[in-house]
Amino acid sequence: MHASEFSSYKASPVGQVAIPFDKSAALVVLPPVGGGRLQDASLHRWLARSDIRQLAGPRELLSRILEVLNLPYPTSGLGALRMWGQTGDRPTVWIAAADPVYLEPRLDHLCLHAQDAEAAPVTDLRPLVDHLQSALGTEEGYGFARLGTFSYLRADNPIATADHPAYVVHRDMPNEYMPQGEHADSYRKLVSEVEMALHDHEVNQRRSGEGKQPINCLWIWGGGVAPEQETVLHPPLFANDPLLVGHWMIKTGVVANWPGDIPSCVEASVAGFVAVVPEQDDQELLTRCLKDLRSLLAEGRLSSLTLMFGDGIEATVLPGHRRRVWRRHCPLLD
Repeated sequence: MHASEFSSYKASPVGQVAIPFDKSAALVVLPPVGGGRLQDASLHRWLARSDIRQLAGPRELLSRILEVLNLPYPTSGLGALRMWGQTGDRPTVWIAAADPVYLEPRLDHLCLHAQDAEAAPVTDLRPLVDHLQSALGTEEGYGFARLGTFSYLRADNPIATADHPAYVVHRDMPNEYMPQGEHADSYRKLVSEVEMALHDHEVNQRRSGEGKQPINCLWIWGGGVAPEQETVLHPPLFANDPLLVGHWMIKTGVVANWPGDIPSCVEASVAGFVAVVPEQDDQELLTRCLKDLRSLLAEGRLSSLTLMFGDGIEATVLPGHRRRVWRRHCPLLD
């Protein structure tokens, strides 16, 4: 849906339903802000006056957003939702996300390293997924597929899968996140077979020779069937993240790509919104977005801000926080 079509949100019969979120608030996911990235002193003081905190550990982004919006988190089928967000069509079979990872053997455990789109380009991912389909795709009804920089597993007979994407497990021990109980043996067996199939692949031989981490496994998570579509009021979403887009689609929410700046989100959504700024370590983009948000809050065009930064820092900013003049510095931003 194009940004120009957001007028449908304004016309929604919001007075007839209980809205769990503040429809004039904004929730914005931004690039990392800590480590001295924020050079603008006035913005540093502005954030220092907010309710600012550091997350204890990584969390899946959709769950963080829905928690703030006081909306329920889907209990299964996240892989199918992500595929739905990519294709625009509801998958009709059991699907799991299958993220490329490097499992690093250490002295007494494995360490998982997530491989994002930059670390695992399509030119590397395509032959690896094709090889898995050839080697394992006919066994026990499994199928491996790739859509852009994302890969997926289809299974005729559902198996237990991990609950969290690879980036949540990044640089941690994967055993702590693997499924337990019924069907867990099938998961571990499949993961072992994937490891063996990818171990000596020519792509990984080349990557190792270039000093890159090999892609020696797939992290299989979010297995299930896509939920049925239903109408649940959500604020407009501006994002390119396929999992978020897929979730908004099943709720028949209004969705558009990130338009490139915050003012465009405000103009298109009439009131509040959720926006995900593409993940990049760009100080100029971060500064521009924060200045725009500060102005919108000061002008009363937004009632509150929830800011989620890529390095796990979160801030809630209210108009009244400007009176906290004694707060001039925040160590989290250093």
